[in-house]
Amino acid sequence: MTIALEEGKIASVNQTGDYAIVAITKHGVEIARKLAPSLQNADLYYMSKFEKGDEQERGVQMFSGSVRLLFPSLFKVYKGLIIIVSLGAVVRMIAPLLVDKKVDPAVVVIDDKAEHVISVLSGHLGGANELTKEVAAILDARPVITTASDVQKTIPVDLFGKRFGWVWESAEKLTPVSASVVNEEMVAVVQESGERGWWTYDHPLPENIKPYSSITEALGRKPQAALVITHRMLESEEQSILENGVLYRPKVIALGIGCNRGTSKEEIEKVIQETLAELRFSIKSVKAICSIDLKRDEQGLIDVANHYGWEFVTYSANQLNNVPIVNPSDTVYKFTGAYGVSEPACLLYSGANQPILEKKKSGNVTISVALLHY
Repeated sequence: MTIALEEGKIASVNQTGDYAIVAITKHGVEIARKLAPSLQNADLYYMSKFEKGDEQERGVQMFSGSVRLLFPSLFKVYKGLIIIVSLGAVVRMIAPLLVDKKVDPAVVVIDDKAEHVISVLSGHLGGANELTKEVAAILDARPVITTASDVQKTIPVDLFGKRFGWVWESAEKLTPVSASVVNEEMVAVVQESGERGWWTYDHPLPENIKPYSSITEALGRKPQAALVITHRMLESEEQSILENGVLYRPKVIALGIGCNRGTSKEEIEKVIQETLAELRFSIKSVKAICSIDLKRDEQGLIDVANHYGWEFVTYSANQLNNVPIVNPSDTVYKFTGAYGVSEPACLLYSGANQPILEKKKSGNVTISVALLHY
């Protein structure tokens, strides 16, 4: 469905995320489509004349008419706007909409070659400066921040790890934890998994932010706030870390799956959910489903991957046979040409030396689990 923009009419938009990405040129659309999957809670808008055919599947909202008529609606509902339009044009279009820095959304502008990402409006209170850095990191572009008071150079709690695909378990404590960070209270960072390159400044961590190797160690230091990065479900004795803490789920779980032809999405999904529950792993930390290339068109696997937004990766029998596994199967080899599917597939994807779960068969599904290591 295309939004028809007309003078004197308020555009009806379907806001599901915190950020809106807007593009009006051919190159801008390509940049926007690259950026959107890497930003948590981002909705994508672009002109209908650049339709690709997969917009409904990807949740893209297309529009026709002047983009200027779209901004009044976006300003009302989004925390931030990421606009791939010339800076001068953006300034002219948003000027009549500005109210106050306490309520205006963050506005970030990207040039048509994605060379520069510019913080335009609500740099601090609205988070445009941190959003600029995150978007620039995703696009490998240069962040342009001109705010003189941009001196704290600390962790943006609501954007922490977003360029890696980390997601929050809950947004409930984002505001109080952010306050602890900027007010220089003692903040613990506990990282059990996920990418390690999240500190991008050219100076050490602020003295009030301390990394710890475990939740138990952090709790012993009685921090006033915490950032916890893990794929695990926390144990009851660890839950107190979240009284003023944010739990982030990094994408570190690789699921190796084999199944009989025609196995339903529902059966595959149930096995995944039950297996992760047994391991006490969060489903939000799954990054990919991995299998043999004979299953590249297996609809149940495709449907599960699409439902959760996971990668679906397949390997040839030769690739799988090059991975040492504990229990090679002549029966599996007879039907697939590979001595194993689920276990070597998740090991290939994750780069791990051994799986967390070697292999479990349930009904029509065989599943293995491995963790990515950084």
